Amino acid sequence: MRLALLTDLHANREALDACLKHARAQKADQYAFTGDFVGYGADPAWVLDTVMEHVARGAVAVQGNHDYSVTHETRPQMHFEAREVIEWTRGQLSAEQMAFLSALPLTQELERMLFVHASAHDPVKWEYVTGIEPAERSLRAARKRMVFSGHVHTPALYRRADDGRMGSHVPVPGTRIAIAPQHQYLVIPGAVGQPRDGNSAACYALYDDSARELVYFRIPYDNGAAARRVIAAGLPIVFAMRLIEGI
Repeated sequence: MRLALLTDLHANREALDACLKHARAQKADQYAFTGDFVGYGADPAWVLDTVMEHVARGAVAVQGNHDYSVTHETRPQMHFEAREVIEWTRGQLSAEQMAFLSALPLTQELERMLFVHASAHDPVKWEYVTGIEPAERSLRAARKRMVFSGHVHTPALYRRADDGRMGSHVPVPGTRIAIAPQHQYLVIPGAVGQPRDGNSAACYALYDDSARELVYFRIPYDNGAAARRVIAAGLPIVFAMRLIEGI
């Protein structure tokens, strides 16, 4: 199986379309979407329709914090601009799309893999896994060899060796990473819809469970068009600027 891993789509039609086209060219035969399909961007309905179509064909999908916020009372921890987009998003979605978001699980398992938006330690707390300690906490809780998540908008890879030692790796786009069967891995592909590492190109990853290889990709796309959609929708301009600057 060649599994395309996409997270933090954030209603960015142009970025998602570019990543899916690239994944098809890489002969991906399964897809996993690890949350945050809405929020920040101007095309939540199109993005959700696309995810729903993939799920109907067998793709994995789990709920992110922005997805949760759309279908629940908005959390006060969200900053003002993000809450504004959440309110706007509710008015853009059909009853079917809202029901889909509401029914999404916080975690999903597939063979030796676990999918979660944030940390497997306590998924609904939406903890940011930004270092060794939270990565180890997530891996210990998951009890699966491969854990796939998102939430931090920056590509990352953590490994817990069979002796319990932790390590981290900065992925190089396009470079094949060998996955050792005796170790446990936490894979964070980076954001499709709103990268925040200073590189505006969209992120996704591909895991080949037969070859036991993992590859991270950066996909240039028409981020100018995506930014113009944000402005045209009347959403906070800061979210348009983030798409241009990659921060």
